[in-house]
Order: sequence, then structure tokens, then C-alpha cells
Amino acid sequence: MNRISAIALLSAALLAGCNQSPADGMGPAQKAGKVVDEAGAKVQTAVQDQVVKADAAAERAREKAKAAAAEARANLDRATAKVGEKVEQAGEKMQEAAR
Repeated sequence: MNRISAIALLSAALLAGCNQSPADGMGPAQKAGKVVDEAGAKVQTAVQDQVVKADAAAERAREKAKAAAAEARANLDRATAKVGEKVEQAGEKMQEAAR
């Protein structure tokens, strides 16, 4: 009888140590798992938000680069035209000087 009482007492102590609340029916390992799952979900959401922000920033940078390239092309065209005018003027001066 002492042996059965000791086993019953040990079993009761182990069950009490599990600290299982009747409201949610989860034990400590399940609660820890839930906390880990929730933390993982928060991290995933935060990372996804940062990816969306990075994508938006990259798109803005691409648009700015396109605009800068177009402006540079226009500036180069204007500079080329001016150089052409100066070369023509110099050629005319050389022809006049040669006469």
C-alpha cells in the first residue's frame, strides 16, 4: 500500500507541476510553442514590410535614374549642337582668312 500511495503522490505532484490551466487546456510546452509561433509570425510580417519598402525605394531610384539619363542625353545634345556651331564659325573664319 505504501508503494501505491507513493506512486499516486508522485503522479499528483508531476501533474501539479505541469501547471496546466483548465481555461486554455495547454501545457507549458504548448504555450512555449505558441509564443515561438507568434514571434515568428511577427518577424515574418516585419521582414515582409521591409521588403515592400525596399521594393518601393528601388522603383523610385529606377525612375530617378531614367529621368537623370534623359536629362543628361538632352544636355549632351545641346552641348553637341553648340560645339557644332563653334566649329562652323571657326571654319568660316578660316575660309575668310584664306581669301
